[in-house]
Amino acid sequence: MSSLEIRELAAGYRRSTVVSEVTTTVGSGGWLGVIGPNGSGKSTLLKAVAGLVRHRGRVLVDGRELAGLRRRERARLIGYAPQIPQLPVGMTVTDYVLLGRTPHLGPLGREGRSDLDLVAGLLERLDLGGLADRTLATLSGGERQRTVLARALAQRAGVLLLDEPTTGLDIGHAQALLDLVDELRRELGTTVVMTLHDLTLAAQYAERLVLLDSGQVAAEGSPAEVLTPDALSERYAARVTVLRTPDGSPVIAPFRG
Repeated sequence: MSSLEIRELAAGYRRSTVVSEVTTTVGSGGWLGVIGPNGSGKSTLLKAVAGLVRHRGRVLVDGRELAGLRRRERARLIGYAPQIPQLPVGMTVTDYVLLGRTPHLGPLGREGRSDLDLVAGLLERLDLGGLADRTLATLSGGERQRTVLARALAQRAGVLLLDEPTTGLDIGHAQALLDLVDELRRELGTTVVMTLHDLTLAAQYAERLVLLDSGQVAAEGSPAEVLTPDALSERYAARVTVLRTPDGSPVIAPFRG
């Protein structure tokens, strides 16, 4: 189980700052949802935590500073599933997911039976078992998205960063994917940080939400505290009402004016 601390994080590209002074914490085994309108800095924040874009501020896992760690060491602590991955041409689903085991391999870099079994199990749980020998180029968008998640899960890192993991998935596969993430989180104590456009799904799976606007934290708290009609109207320029499921989870419903 791993905790994550983000302290006064600022990040961007070239001379442009996209995220400014973001501070938040996620306890061991917690699930944080990062939401906000297009261009608010959600993906940039995750890339900064993963060490993929220039940034200042501090990122700590279990109190350990990540700045200066080698990529292999960082990959043992943080797994990252990008929204738009670069997929190798000609590689099979199994071989791609096995790349997630790389940080844990020995000097010879050879996968053992336990690595193969772990990957096979993940493919089955993500409804990819029948595609194990298919090349990545032959997959649909939703199949590729689940394959990218499988690779990140194969890392068995203490912190898992998911950037729009349900992109391209129908509602059934989206729910199944998030159910699996939640199941593994509870089994392994993984700490999850997820960006999501679907506010209803974010509310129903994340324990806490951070609402970004123009690269800064506009609100933070439980889904019920953050997802209010006034806040959503102001930040998203949208007409919405907030309904409730039988268990009290928020449902964000747009309506015509």
